[in-house]
Amino acid sequence: MNPPDPAASALSAEDARALARQHGLTSLAQRPTLRAYLGQLWSRRQFIMTLSAAQSAAKYEGNRLGQLWALFNPALLIVSYFLVFGVLLRTSRGIDNFVLFLSIGVVLFGVAATVITSGARAISSNLGLVRALRFPRAALPISATLTELITSWPAFALLLLLVPITGEPITWHAALFPAAIGLQMLQLTGMALIAARLVDVSRDLANLIPTVLRLLRYTSGVFFSIAVFAAAFPPVVEALLAYQPFALQLTLGRQALMQEVPLDGGPWLASVVWTVVLLVGGMIVFWRGEGSYGRG
Repeated sequence: MNPPDPAASALSAEDARALARQHGLTSLAQRPTLRAYLGQLWSRRQFIMTLSAAQSAAKYEGNRLGQLWALFNPALLIVSYFLVFGVLLRTSRGIDNFVLFLSIGVVLFGVAATVITSGARAISSNLGLVRALRFPRAALPISATLTELITSWPAFALLLLLVPITGEPITWHAALFPAAIGLQMLQLTGMALIAARLVDVSRDLANLIPTVLRLLRYTSGVFFSIAVFAAAFPPVVEALLAYQPFALQLTLGRQALMQEVPLDGGPWLASVVWTVVLLVGGMIVFWRGEGSYGRG
């Protein structure tokens, strides 16, 4: 008896696709619907939390002082920036409690810069994981945000401690601080998703991120009052600077913890709008690239 001809017994491409659909198999390059994708992310929430906690714990594990550096680093940055901007450049004009004003700016913008930087490289720095396992890739930039949230709690505690130390009265406004952090993290999640997609398309874009963040650091009111320094420019300039998302993140934190920055619903409403735009837009932008990540 002659052996069967392999070519004759092989399935056609159409039959193979039909057989795969029958058994619930899909192509690795196939993008699920957005609704299904969000469902996959939710089902992997434990994986995202575990990955975030592990990355946070590993951040300082090679140092003798360990996680204490999560407190020392922002404290040293605050002192350094105070000497440069508060003492030498005197950008403190118009601000009574410059120490707390600066501290909030340094900590919150530092969180933003770290999330965007690590989020942008979330795919490229985890290619082994991306190529070995099948999971919604948005888990990686989302994990970058959660990792920084977990790592930054000592810095947030430092800000709360500085409130009475710098002479600020403790009011009910302080209860809004977690809400300010929550809005910031949601916005940063959207930004991390967009940055991760862009860097996956072109690795060269990762080299531009430090420059963009440096520009934002000096135009978001980290070291100075936007209202004071923009007074010489048309009102539209002040509005553009004050209502971009990074400046709003700092404003919300200051309104929650500083009496001299009065509570105003305008920045909170604008921040909510930015949160929706960035989170929804970021998820859609990233989802549209699902199936192509890690193949470059």
